[in-house]
Amino acid sequence: MDDSGRLEISYYNTIATLNSAHNIYLVQHRETEKIYIKKILDVYNPRIYEYLMEHHITGTPKLYNVYKENRQLILIEEFISGIPLQKMVDDRMLTLDLIAQFMGELCSILEKLHVLDPPIIHRDIKPSNVIITSCGHAVLIDFNAAKFFTDTAEHDTVLLGTKGYAAPEQYGFGSSTPRTDIYALGILLKELSHALPVPTDRFDTVIGRCTEMNPSDRIETVQELKTEIQTLQKRSSGSAACLPLKNFVPPGFRTKTPWKMLIAVNMYFLIFSVCLSMEVEGATVFHLWLERITALSVMLSVVFCCFNYCNIRRFLPLCTDRRRLIRYSGVLILNLAVVFPLLFAMLLLESIF
Repeated sequence: MDDSGRLEISYYNTIATLNSAHNIYLVQHRETEKIYIKKILDVYNPRIYEYLMEHHITGTPKLYNVYKENRQLILIEEFISGIPLQKMVDDRMLTLDLIAQFMGELCSILEKLHVLDPPIIHRDIKPSNVIITSCGHAVLIDFNAAKFFTDTAEHDTVLLGTKGYAAPEQYGFGSSTPRTDIYALGILLKELSHALPVPTDRFDTVIGRCTEMNPSDRIETVQELKTEIQTLQKRSSGSAACLPLKNFVPPGFRTKTPWKMLIAVNMYFLIFSVCLSMEVEGATVFHLWLERITALSVMLSVVFCCFNYCNIRRFLPLCTDRRRLIRYSGVLILNLAVVFPLLFAMLLLESIF
């Protein structure tokens, strides 16, 4: 890009720093006063960004300016109003329907990239690189690690991507292909499934096929992956109407992990034994059982609040705050909000009867 690119970049005033470590800023155009995102990249493929600026792919931010200066690439791109998918994972805001929707939308975006000649491989698909718009749709961002697929490349020479999401071939065991993105989608689907209030193994078979070590053993295309996820979700939606109790599995049994279930069995046995065998001197049979049942309800309520039974914490924003101290304070307040009405009800019944 010539000096006109530098001039155009100068039209944008920085109004906020979004991520100083990655040089991401919120900027405003001097004349139009519209808001954009400015990124300064040290690692990039200029051909990728030049292509995306000339050929906008639906589901990705629109690029307005690309300017190279001092070995860095300066981008001005569309500001996407929304929240990172990572926040929905952290705050456990997901449902099975949302997972199926977001995964389907990501597959559709990648399908447009993979059918190009040559295909564009994103190579860094993860929750923080997916924005959920205010309208509830997924947008794929950050093409820093992206590359064009070529049949001649035998191995990736430089690891670009994120540990845990990068496919084996990104570590030098082969060349990145469209199935590299399918591997990352499998890891993403696994993380989303485990972030549900009640984690599910519904997609485990698909996840396994996406994350095979050998690329040739993986699901072949994102369109095939999208179809399989939608099919599984339709089947599960039908069965959910018949088995609604699955959503109410108590803490300790939700993930079907043996050691967790063993601890839970002993914990529930202890709670029931202590509460239902307690004695109150001078109490009538009615008052005795009223206090026993209240004690049991209080203990179970504390367990359910602490372990977010049926995503109960969503009713109190403090419980989903990313700051640990505030989050723990929110859980304490939620426990008190549940326990006090139980104790008040017991005292009220005792006074009446």
